Amino acid sequence: MGSTHCNWEQQSAPPVSPVAQSPEELKEESRNIRRLQMVVNMVAQVIAQDASISVEQASEMVADTRRLALGMFPDKELAFNLIFWPRLQRLMRERYRMQ
Repeated sequence: MGSTHCNWEQQSAPPVSPVAQSPEELKEESRNIRRLQMVVNMVAQVIAQDASISVEQASEMVADTRRLALGMFPDKELAFNLIFWPRLQRLMRERYRMQ
């Protein structure tokens, strides 16, 4: 029997180069991230602390926050669902005793 040679090492895909952003684009993205973090924090605080907000109003605030996030970062729905959605969901469950 001859030696077996692994071809997969030679056939690896070329490295994908990330899209370069200008310094201005990076600054704008950083500002948008901070804005979104502030919005999510404010929405969470209002829902947690304002006893007069109904579950429907809180749900609308969460939906508006999601729409804002996807408007600011259209291709980052997965990131929103992984980072912010669990926090908002947990808050709604705790505040309104939802399942």
